[in-house]
Amino acid sequence: MNAVLIAVAVMLVLSLLRVNVVFALVTGALIGGLTGGMSLEATISTFSNGLGSSAVVALSYALLGGFAVALSKTGLPDAMVQMALKIVGKNGESKKKSYSKVLVVLIILVISIFSQNVIPIHIAFIPILIPPLLKVLNELRFDRRLIATVITFGLTAPYILLPVGFGKIFHDILQTNMMDSGLEVSVSDIPIAMLIPVLGMLVGLLWAVFFSYRKPRNYQTVEIAGGTENIPVTFSTKSLLFAVISIVVALVVQLQVDSMIFGALAGIVVIYVSGSMKWREADTLLTDGMKMMAFIGFVMLAASGFADVLKETGDVDRLVEQSAAIIGGNQSLAALLMLLVGLLITMGIGSSFSTIPIIATIFVPLSIQLGFSPMATIALVGTAAALGDAGSPASDSTLGPTAGLNADGAHNHIWDTCVPTFLHFNVPLIVFGWIASMVL
Repeated sequence: MNAVLIAVAVMLVLSLLRVNVVFALVTGALIGGLTGGMSLEATISTFSNGLGSSAVVALSYALLGGFAVALSKTGLPDAMVQMALKIVGKNGESKKKSYSKVLVVLIILVISIFSQNVIPIHIAFIPILIPPLLKVLNELRFDRRLIATVITFGLTAPYILLPVGFGKIFHDILQTNMMDSGLEVSVSDIPIAMLIPVLGMLVGLLWAVFFSYRKPRNYQTVEIAGGTENIPVTFSTKSLLFAVISIVVALVVQLQVDSMIFGALAGIVVIYVSGSMKWREADTLLTDGMKMMAFIGFVMLAASGFADVLKETGDVDRLVEQSAAIIGGNQSLAALLMLLVGLLITMGIGSSFSTIPIIATIFVPLSIQLGFSPMATIALVGTAAALGDAGSPASDSTLGPTAGLNADGAHNHIWDTCVPTFLHFNVPLIVFGWIASMVL
């Protein structure tokens, strides 16, 4: 048996059995190394050495978490919620319901998109924005599956396509791991290659909005903490001004020095100077923010060690040669199979960022062997990785929407979030990712 297949199978089975993903990766790497003929000492050493390649990404995530919490102290998220509620009204009574429904969808979509690239707070906005809006959603008879789909689109599509904020991290990981696997690509090529797959996600979103979840759905209104009448006013013109300045500074520094770490650090410093975050509370707040993103960072570290062990066994090359022989040079079939394998792997881990090292290790050599162009290879690897965020029960992009929409206990994680996002995003990603691999 091929050590790569065994290692991936162990990791997948453990992940699907709800075993901690970091533990599943470490166990898979250990079994894969031993199966591939490596000694226990060599396996552990290779795994440990591989951790360093994702240290920058893990630190970037930690500082972005700190920046997100620092931004929350300026009151910017509260201001966004208040603005949203003023526009649609508490019960939608001030405007026609159809007009209010369009506004609600647009507001949630824009804020979700901004949380990835413009105001990089990831899912931190959801518990602030969504629970207060539940009463509005009930009055307007929204199907919450639609809202879950809208949020997940905003949490995933922007970073896949745009090289800013979390997108900067995703694109850097993609380029670095493809280069380590034998293919030099430019970061500037990634948005072009990922345009067609993201277009597929847009088609899925539009289908959900206009067809799947268009019909009204009734929910019983339950008073919950954080209702629309209890939103605190915790911001001032000065704090909001400095929040905007900190975001601009973070983006400018990131682009100038090509580092999300120093971009987030610069934004935090601006908030320090503004006084929105007191010096005596800064340590606790920033630590809380880092904790929010720490799990993803640890998964990415473990995934890098896992990938290094697989490479060291030499079975990656054998798997590529055997796969190429079975496929027989049929690029169309190869692209489809790679995307389906990517779906299985990323659904198990639940994070596109964490699975790129594993996907790239196998897919890049296979793509080269089968004659795919560099742009087609980017589309295949990027799409296969992105499949993990939309639809996976273990993904932040599905757990976040559920946490907000289920604040009153009326939204099921699997059937109301995971199944809708899987159908409307993962299926189009496979179809449009396959198309991209054929035309690029």
